Amino acid sequence: MTTISEIVKILTKSGIEPNEANVEVKMLIEHFANYGYKDIVIGKKLSPEKLEIVKEKAELRAKTRQPIQHIIGLADFMGEKFIVNPSVLIPRDETELLVRHAIDVINSKNFKMILDVGTGSGCIACMIAKYTASQVIGLDVSTDALNTALDNASKLNLNNRAIFRKSDIFSNVKPGETFDMIVSNPPYIPPSEKENIQTEVKFDPELALFTHDEKGLEFYRKITEKAPKILNRGGYLMFELGIGQSGYVKSIMEVNGFKNVEIIKDLAGIDRVISGALE
Repeated sequence: MTTISEIVKILTKSGIEPNEANVEVKMLIEHFANYGYKDIVIGKKLSPEKLEIVKEKAELRAKTRQPIQHIIGLADFMGEKFIVNPSVLIPRDETELLVRHAIDVINSKNFKMILDVGTGSGCIACMIAKYTASQVIGLDVSTDALNTALDNASKLNLNNRAIFRKSDIFSNVKPGETFDMIVSNPPYIPPSEKENIQTEVKFDPELALFTHDEKGLEFYRKITEKAPKILNRGGYLMFELGIGQSGYVKSIMEVNGFKNVEIIKDLAGIDRVISGALE
């Protein structure tokens, strides 16, 4: 009979780090065998049939290097499980920093109308809606991404609070609509980096990853230049940053009228979030 340690070995032999392999096998067991911590405590055994399903999924992961979140169809983000698929970016820990900072500012200033540009799975819009009294409109150019975002909002009972609209950046913002905050995790990887990215990242949609310019600043520039037209005075613009981009993005924001530009580092000491207020 297949053992759990044999399944872990399938992943480690394909080049996945042992710690990560252990976590991923645990995820596969929880999802496909419906076997969790309580079952371990009461000493419940995993059936050979369930173990075989888990083994098959591990072999798929090892062979294709498809992200574990795509195999399961779910990704953990801020304590919730978000539906994910190849049409959306898998939510990452770094983005939590952006969302938590946005939530703090929204709650301290009692902001009511928030715009999430390039919403993807809707994870940013949904978690802001969950932890504030604001309404969030998520914009995305991809119909498949918007359908996924709608599914996630429904799953979290946020249908009236996180709403979604097809839009190429601000193309579908309605005349007269204004917002207290614009938040975005835009595409920021330059095309020259395509060959260097992790195999797993290649399963994310290219539209959500890559810019057309050499420094990865295309969307920071496009969003920042138009943001003052739809932001209320005192409103905030907030971005997730790519590595080495903070100085450039700060300049772009300041040139376009944003003051008190603040940069927040992630746990690795990398500049990860930038925010500024429109005076």
